[in-house]
Formats: sequence, C-alpha cells, structure tokens
Amino acid sequence: MVSDGLDRLGFLIHDVQRLMRKRFEARASGLGLSSAQWRLLVRVAKEEGITQARLADLLEIEPISVSRLVDRMEEGGWIERRSDAADRRVRMIFPTPKASEAYAKIKSMAGEVYEESLSGVSPEARRVLITALEAMVQNLADDEPSSDKNKSAEGAAA
Repeated sequence: MVSDGLDRLGFLIHDVQRLMRKRFEARASGLGLSSAQWRLLVRVAKEEGITQARLADLLEIEPISVSRLVDRMEEGGWIERRSDAADRRVRMIFPTPKASEAYAKIKSMAGEVYEESLSGVSPEARRVLITALEAMVQNLADDEPSSDKNKSAEGAAA
C-alpha cells in the first residue's frame, strides 16, 4: 500500500514540536527560567494584562499551578499582578522591563531554532507549510473563541 504520509501527520507534528522545544530549552536555559516560566513569560508579553484564568487555559495547566508559577515569577521580578479596574477579584498579569528584555532574547532564540528546523526547505515550501498549518488550526478551532484561533496560529514559542 502506498502512503502519502497522512497516516503519520499527528506523529510528525508532535515530533517537530517536541524537538523544537528541546532545542529551544537548551538555548534558553541560560536565562534562568524553567520551560513553564518562559512559556508563561511569552504569553504575558504577547497579551499584557492577561488574567490568570486565561493563562491556565492557554498553558493547559491547572489554575492553582498557574497561581504558584505567577507567585514565583513575581518574586523573581519577571511579572507584576494588578487588579482589574472593573472587577477587583480579577488579577491581571503584566511583564516587567526585565521580562520584556528577556522576551526579546527569547524571540531571537526561537527564530534561530525555526531557521535550523527549516534548513533546506525552500521559501515556497515554507509558505505552503505555514498556510497548511494555519488552515488546520482554523479547521480544528471551531469550538474555541475566535480570538484563540488567530493567536494559536501565531506561533507557540514566541
């Protein structure tokens, strides 16, 4: 039976994501952040004023775990919590200047990893790949709020 590789699609996507994350984590280890911390930092940098509940959804971890992670990052001077003006029970998360500086480094490292992973892939094939992945996100995100569809297609690492 001849296969076009479709039967391996999920495994390939998972493997690429895992290998890119490992490569990135090796480079980012010098920043003194754990994998969970840099993932949170990227989300906070992209969505200043994000709530802890939204962070838990995006990072796919329990709210109590996000709370502990935010506590540690706040103690380290990476982020700050502020009360929402409309609802004081809601805590919004903002990056500090320290986090903004680290985010710039993280974006640069992520770009290097992306370039390594796409070595030997033509510009046209890269465009096709991105277009196809964006279409897959749109096709599968029908039950998510519309803002989530576009944000998830922007890139996971940075």
